[in-house]
Amino acid sequence: IYAQTMNGRTQYGFVVGAWVPDYMEGRIKKHELTRRDKEEDRMKHVRCNNANIEPVFFAFPDNTVLENIIREVTAGTPEYDFVAPDGFGHTLWVIECPETIKTITEEFEKIPNLYIADGHHRSAAAALVGAEKAAANPNHTGEEEYNYFMAVAFPASHLNIIDYNRVVKDLNGLTPAEFLDKLSENFIVEDKGTEIYTPSALHNFSLYLDGKWHSLTAKAGTFNDEDPIGVLDVTVSSDLILRDILNITDLRSDKRIDFVGGIRGLGELKRRVDSGEMAMALALYPVTMDQLINIADTGNIMPPKTTWFEPKLRSGLVIHKLDD
Repeated sequence: IYAQTMNGRTQYGFVVGAWVPDYMEGRIKKHELTRRDKEEDRMKHVRCNNANIEPVFFAFPDNTVLENIIREVTAGTPEYDFVAPDGFGHTLWVIECPETIKTITEEFEKIPNLYIADGHHRSAAAALVGAEKAAANPNHTGEEEYNYFMAVAFPASHLNIIDYNRVVKDLNGLTPAEFLDKLSENFIVEDKGTEIYTPSALHNFSLYLDGKWHSLTAKAGTFNDEDPIGVLDVTVSSDLILRDILNITDLRSDKRIDFVGGIRGLGELKRRVDSGEMAMALALYPVTMDQLINIADTGNIMPPKTTWFEPKLRSGLVIHKLDD
């Protein structure tokens, strides 16, 4: 069991071997697209090491039996327990009891789907290398270690998705006053002064512009709460602000926009605007795990730059060799 502690909050996950066919056949669900060049880059890493060094970050629906095992195991002495230079704690307990391992395996077999929280390219690369090895082995049985790739699976309720915010270089030719006027067509705009304002709920945004913070609340009819994608604030802001007002249509390639993980705080947004590097900053209310799971279950794909998970899993803490 691998525990991560950030800001006094701890999440506990199981270090597991995920079965390659579960990924290939869609039982391990995705919410992001992957790029072949990035997959190949990570495949080289797996091939060269003949091992998984970097675990994938999974979520699974809460399970009482597994929660009880977490409590029992973590009451014992850990194998590793350290605080990394970034201040985040990492603790690992090794489970050696065959009965406990059997119970864990049986409980995971009952769970219909696992969900990739973070590490879509790592998952694809690990699974593809496993499939390569299977195809190249004339004596393949399905029991070899390469049929599995390393992941850390956390109960969904343990996880906290952090906001993923936007900064934009210019206002597409508008003055700050004109920009606010345009925003008022689809949002209730409130001046919040110079104190940092944090979005308070879904469909509420924080805008930093011209030295002031503003609350933007999407008006009724501008979003679709019945649509797994349409309900997301990243969709609302991308459509109604970035596309319709600022003419930013491709979040992946447009050089006028940048993205700031919420781990850096809203003060970082203010700093980048005040420095003159950016003209405005937009903070979003974080996506929930329920939204992520709903998107994966319905076969949808999250818009770019939607989720940010912290703390990150440490590479090399556990290594899964692909050969016995």
